[in-house]
Amino acid sequence: MYWISPFGAIAMSVADVDGVKLAGLLFDAGATNSPVLLQVGPTGATAAHAANPTSIHDVFARVGGAGAGKATVAVQINSSNVIVDHTWLWRADHGSGVGWDVNTAANGLVVNGANVTIYGLFVEHYQQFQVLWNANGGRVFFYQSEIPYDPPNQNVWRSASGVNGWASYKVADSVTNHEAWGLGIYSVFTNANIFLSRSVEVPSNANVRFHHLTTVNLTANGGISRVINNTGDATAPGIAVNTPRVTDFP
Repeated sequence: MYWISPFGAIAMSVADVDGVKLAGLLFDAGATNSPVLLQVGPTGATAAHAANPTSIHDVFARVGGAGAGKATVAVQINSSNVIVDHTWLWRADHGSGVGWDVNTAANGLVVNGANVTIYGLFVEHYQQFQVLWNANGGRVFFYQSEIPYDPPNQNVWRSASGVNGWASYKVADSVTNHEAWGLGIYSVFTNANIFLSRSVEVPSNANVRFHHLTTVNLTANGGISRVINNTGDATAPGIAVNTPRVTDFP
């Protein structure tokens, strides 16, 4: 089933209730910016759903590509205990309505709910953090991400002073418990001298753990300086010249 967000609205919002099942859906951003395309649970949701969680299967979001589209966040999960099984959240890098100032979108996924588990998370080309995780108890099994191809220059693509770009996967500083396995993050910059300081950025905490990460640079332009925080080697320019890896962090 296909949804297009009209007039800057949230395309679909789900109440903070037990047992909702979403499957086989595509959300497409409209020409007027939407704050969120799919919102699972309202802002500030607090109910526990461990006994009967909401689940999301084969759900996709697209910003641009089929025409002009804008969205601040593609998917926002505010409810607790949500289970996601395969989702691809895409800010278009080709097709119709594509450009740094045309199909604008900050984040692919923002998680504010506790104990959310995701199997098969694909998030690509958003202009800030591809994934921003703000809650405890998150678990991710397999993550694939291409950071944006099209930052026009380094100065417009910085998350903080002295930090190049925005990490693909960001765990908020307030989080004390999070774990992820099998992450691959790629740079394919179309403009020269664009760098990402780190592909994954997490707080320093023994219970925030990552396993089997790799980064790849697929062009001669710029690259990724570190895999996770200040750990892991830099990518070299060129087609898969090297693939820095980190087996376990910390």
